Amino acid sequence: MAGEAAEPERPRDDLTRLLARVQQAGHHAESVSLEAILDSLGRRSFAPFLLVAGLVTLAPLIGDIPGVPTLMAMLVVLAAVQLLAGREHIWLPHWLLRRRVSRARFVAVIRGMERPACWVDRLLKPRLTWLIRRPAHLPVALTSLLIALAMPPMEVVPFTANGAGLALTLFALALLAHDGLMALLGYVLTFGTLALVIVGLA
Repeated sequence: MAGEAAEPERPRDDLTRLLARVQQAGHHAESVSLEAILDSLGRRSFAPFLLVAGLVTLAPLIGDIPGVPTLMAMLVVLAAVQLLAGREHIWLPHWLLRRRVSRARFVAVIRGMERPACWVDRLLKPRLTWLIRRPAHLPVALTSLLIALAMPPMEVVPFTANGAGLALTLFALALLAHDGLMALLGYVLTFGTLALVIVGLA
């Protein structure tokens, strides 16, 4: 209707700025906890949980450690179930939040991501927002839950955990940057990765 004020659009985050914030997580300690990483991004939405899980699973110095993809899967499962249940604040157990990685390894991973992040930021823009605008965020959460439940067997099927990490990262970027195309790519990658898992385990 004419004269009706348009709903203001939330400012979008870019990956470069997010990585800079993450790098400062727990900067006075010799190791970095999952709690500090999540606090650096904020825990008011589902996206930071997806971004942390996706980037950690993708990172060659961290994601290749046995058990790490399964740990990230638990993070996503807990967050996704609570989001689907309608909780506004996502709770995580202290034993999970206390999981730590050495600062030297953590900083090396973040710095290695800076150049790709600049390239990704040039691709991100608000589009196809109906794919991520409420209630469309619920299928994103459900698909992320499906990925997380499939991640433990992915540890024995080469490269599929990387596919899962990339899909989670795409969904996180879609929510953070209001970019529905990233969500669409995330859906395609999810089902392609799950197909590889099924073939690999058959």
